[in-house]
Amino acid sequence: MLARNKKKIIKTVVIVLLLFLVYVILGATLPFIHQKEVSEATKKNLDINRFYGNDISVDRAAVVEDSDEALDIRLRMLNEAKEKIIMSSFSFKTDRCCQEIFSVVLAAANRGVKVEIIADGLSAGVDMKRDPMYYVLAAHENITIKYYNMFNLLKPWTFDGRLHDKYVIIDDSMLILGGRNTSNYFLGTYNTEVLSYDRDIFVYNTAAGTEQSKESVIHEVEEYFYTLWNCKDSGIVFDKVPFSRKKKIVSAKQMLEETYQKLLSERSNLMTGDFDYAAYTVPTNKITLITNPINIMSKEPYIWYQINELMQNAKERVIIQTPYVVMNKAMKADLEKLQGKLKQYDMLINSVEVGDNYMASSDYLFNKQDVLDTGVTVYEFAGAHSMHDKSVLIDDDISIIGSYNFDMRSVYLDTETMLVVHGEEFNQELETVMNAMKEQSYEVSGDGKYTAGDDVVLPKLPWWKKTAFGVTSVIFQIIRYLL
Repeated sequence: MLARNKKKIIKTVVIVLLLFLVYVILGATLPFIHQKEVSEATKKNLDINRFYGNDISVDRAAVVEDSDEALDIRLRMLNEAKEKIIMSSFSFKTDRCCQEIFSVVLAAANRGVKVEIIADGLSAGVDMKRDPMYYVLAAHENITIKYYNMFNLLKPWTFDGRLHDKYVIIDDSMLILGGRNTSNYFLGTYNTEVLSYDRDIFVYNTAAGTEQSKESVIHEVEEYFYTLWNCKDSGIVFDKVPFSRKKKIVSAKQMLEETYQKLLSERSNLMTGDFDYAAYTVPTNKITLITNPINIMSKEPYIWYQINELMQNAKERVIIQTPYVVMNKAMKADLEKLQGKLKQYDMLINSVEVGDNYMASSDYLFNKQDVLDTGVTVYEFAGAHSMHDKSVLIDDDISIIGSYNFDMRSVYLDTETMLVVHGEEFNQELETVMNAMKEQSYEVSGDGKYTAGDDVVLPKLPWWKKTAFGVTSVIFQIIRYLL
């Protein structure tokens, strides 16, 4: 009798667990099958002319391409903060670049700077909670840390709708925004075995501290930040220290203080030397922020609609750079409208041999012909590392840089930020770095044939990965709207 009851209990537990697993899978996938269209109200509110300026604006800008430069400019900016630091990132890790960055943040807080940090509740949440460094920061009276959309297993739909924004604001004077998460993988060259190429835009407000300062795009980004910061899906974290972390906090604080002193002594030119931000940047006519809605469920494709309107308005060329491309029928139809209209219509993406997003690479292998059928000339990047750059060039005066991939996740699911820059000099600067990556790429013809220069070598795909792609490229079609 006891044995029979035990089997019955085990069977019941197994059934309950299986039902819960089904609930989690369906809850994380089904709510996002329907992809919204842009409402007529949104269309009416967009005037394409808002992206253009007739005169030189208060904002100067620079493309930040190099990984070391990307870390250096962040350290310099943070160390110069006088009143306010705002940081947003999909991912904050626990590695050396984070230790350096947050040592400077703590030093700024010590001198009275107000610091507000927001991170994705799933990606950053997994990494940050392991490191007592973040408890040290949050314990400071001038530092507050929040997560956006903390994953709740009982609410599996919270698995999607991630915060994908990456930017730093310093006072009303400086902004850096782009595709780089905060880790060694994107910043510095502390681990060249694990590295990704990426791109930021640095913005310098020449009118900082004056009445005219409000004309800077920095204030647009700050206003957007506070919509996320104050929304119901964002919550304060690290405000309570677990018992298991208390002993480690003292040493973590000491580590941050020693790291900062080491930066001051070993990198004095960076940390205390004068820097000519005007010479570092070029003038722009206007810089405009575009974003997605901030709700965690399926979103109207705000950014896609605005980028598409700008692309459809192009006269000569559209050049797209995205790590991966995952299109639905609506996105494909928009890109097909550009076919035959332009002198140059290119797309630079990762080859599957170097790409670091396995699921997106799988989808590209299955749907490559759909991409080629849009009429775009595809270039597959074959450099030493995967590239994570997200940019668009339109004619000779519009440039777009930010966190937004040409995939359905960026279009319909995640928060995203892109800056639209009107200015010929900046356009030329962006074209130069994009062309440098194109020279390390294979051109793919409409029938799928590959051609490249003599110096370009396509890395070999391991046999196991090639075999796996043959299976996963088909399987992932079931959930490709989440990719």
